[in-house]
Order: sequence, then structure tokens, then C-alpha cells
Amino acid sequence: MTLFEQIRKVAIAFVLIVVLTVTTACGGATVSQADRTNTPSLIGRDVAYSQLERGNTPGGQTFGDWVVQTSQGLIKDAFVRDNNKLGVVISRDVRPTEVKPLAKSLVQGFHKNFPNQDLTVLVYGPDKKLILTTQYDVQSQQVKYS
Repeated sequence: MTLFEQIRKVAIAFVLIVVLTVTTACGGATVSQADRTNTPSLIGRDVAYSQLERGNTPGGQTFGDWVVQTSQGLIKDAFVRDNNKLGVVISRDVRPTEVKPLAKSLVQGFHKNFPNQDLTVLVYGPDKKLILTTQYDVQSQQVKYS
């Protein structure tokens, strides 16, 4: 065995010992059951907040996320409540003449995902002030704007 091979084997053994010592020392801490129940998880808090932000049901959450992701920047934020009310905050890129057609498109997509119920789409400007309310009546299949 050459000197180089001996040095290499000693170095590998030393690194292995250090790695095992550090991982054992860092992984040995335990948390008592009382600490787990009294300290809220940051991940849990963030997840709950984002669900309330986009929807108060799993389907509403998914649809709200989809609206923002597919809007190509036209919609900055969206929320769904009780699977029959959609609120959207439009960006400054949406022209005033495009608001009504955008609301109609949102009503159509909302109806496909949540059929057989009356729906409301609230369109808010970039300043988060309500600019248009769109209502879909399932019986008459009519869309009203106010």
C-alpha cells in the first residue's frame, strides 16, 4: 500500500466519524408532547391563511388558484366563498371596456365548475374598490350586471 492510499483511507475514516458524530448530535433533540400541542406550527398557520385567502372550500380554493394562474396577469387576486361567490381583483392592464367581457367569461367558467346554483362574480379594481357585480340566475340562465 502506498502512502497516498493510507492517507486517503485515514481521511475517509475521519470524515465518516465526523459526519456520524454531527448527525447523531443534531438529531438527538426531542420535543415533548406539551411543546407540540401548545406551539402552533408555522406551516399550518400559513396553509390555513392561504386557504381562507382563495377559498373557504377545497373546490373554491382550487378554482380561485386556477383563476389567478390562468389570467396571465389580468387578475391579481381571487377568492371563492361558499362555491357561489367569486371575487377578483383586476390589474391595471385591464381596460374599462374589457371589464364586462372578463366578468362574463368568469361567470361562464364559474358555472361550469359549480353548476346548478345562482352565482355572483364581484370585480374589484386595482385599488380594491368594487367596480362591477355580475349575477347569474340558474333558472333563467341570464347574466345581470350592476
